[in-house]
Amino acid sequence: MNRTAVPYSEAEFLSQIVEVAQLHGWLAHHTRPAWSSKGYRTPIQGDPGFPDLVLVRPPLIIMVEVKSERGRLSPAQQRWIAALEVCTSADFRIWRPSDWDRIVETLR
Repeated sequence: MNRTAVPYSEAEFLSQIVEVAQLHGWLAHHTRPAWSSKGYRTPIQGDPGFPDLVLVRPPLIIMVEVKSERGRLSPAQQRWIAALEVCTSADFRIWRPSDWDRIVETLR
């Protein structure tokens, strides 16, 4: 199913990924931003730009940065991606709506 025909927000797309992952026995983690007097903030300790989604179904861990078709990576996200892509014990992906068929196949 090609998901590019409908303009999905990153939040909607991420929710769909989590739903399919959990349907196929994956543990899923996503930290949502919280509202403060300064707007939306994600409380973190450490370096910003960590991937949106962590999926685990042993023996595989997948870290995913979810982007819309036109979504751009921030410099902080690019730093995390560069570091994760050379790690041999984890798998990192960037998933967009046009990757839907591959996402579902990966999560099965």
